[in-house]
Amino acid sequence: MKVLDQVILNFSQEGLFALNIVIALIMFGVALDIRWGHFLDLLKNPKSLVAGVVAQFLLLPSLTFLLVLAIRPTPTVALGMILVASCPGGNVSNFMSYLAKGNTALSVGLTAVSTSLAVIMTPLNFTMWGKLYLNILERNDASAYLVPIELDLMDVAFTVFLLLGLPVLLGMLCRNYFPRLTAKITKPIRTGSIIIFISYIVILLGANFEPFKNYIHHIFLVVLLHNGLALLGGYLLARFMKLPVTDRRSVTIETGIQNSGLALVLIFNPRIFPPELQLGGMAFIAAWWGVWHIVSGLTLASLWSRKAPHLNR
Repeated sequence: MKVLDQVILNFSQEGLFALNIVIALIMFGVALDIRWGHFLDLLKNPKSLVAGVVAQFLLLPSLTFLLVLAIRPTPTVALGMILVASCPGGNVSNFMSYLAKGNTALSVGLTAVSTSLAVIMTPLNFTMWGKLYLNILERNDASAYLVPIELDLMDVAFTVFLLLGLPVLLGMLCRNYFPRLTAKITKPIRTGSIIIFISYIVILLGANFEPFKNYIHHIFLVVLLHNGLALLGGYLLARFMKLPVTDRRSVTIETGIQNSGLALVLIFNPRIFPPELQLGGMAFIAAWWGVWHIVSGLTLASLWSRKAPHLNR
């Protein structure tokens, strides 16, 4: 895997800006379905919400930490896995939850809450688990493989706020103050933004076809295992907390569908990770996550969509 660190993906500043716009547009579209009342409803019956937040920001990062300890990838691959696990739920999770006949309102609420908490929890989880992992490597005389990454918490938080917090706030304000306009633009924006996002991933893969063809075998099974652990962890936690089947499905999907696009934006942000660092492993993990979780999420949602859930069992 170490060879991945020398691989440079074709991801220019123009591409970074385009991805920023795509993520902001998707989050704006998601927010058009979010009402202030969603937060009130979830607060009145918070069990499923708490389960989703715990799965997203506590369970998944800790499971990821244990996984990287078990499989011992290179430090940059491990840090890429931790970064992806520290991001909020992915932007297609609401559609997948709907397709899976889950609790779509819960999914939307979890997206809103996790997006809001990501301003603090994403940099906090990444710095905490990442530094702990690197310290363990150093104690095991593996300091030669350490990547000298230092993150500014406020810098990362500000970036996450611009990409997620601001578009969500604008979308909710649009719904509240311009309901007629919102009714007209919600479906086109959400559908269009998801199509644009998938197209962007396809274009990114096309622009990096040779590196992916030559090196995908290094991380394919890693991402498969990591994503499977995320989905399984979310499901088992929801089942342990005895949530209704619809809520289990939504919590599972929210845990397994990560905002890997945000991870890519953070990785290629020169204010956070200096350009001279060789972070090919991190970028590969985040990029392939962006492809694979769509495949796994849609597959799981399609399987669940064939079986109508019973509310209590």
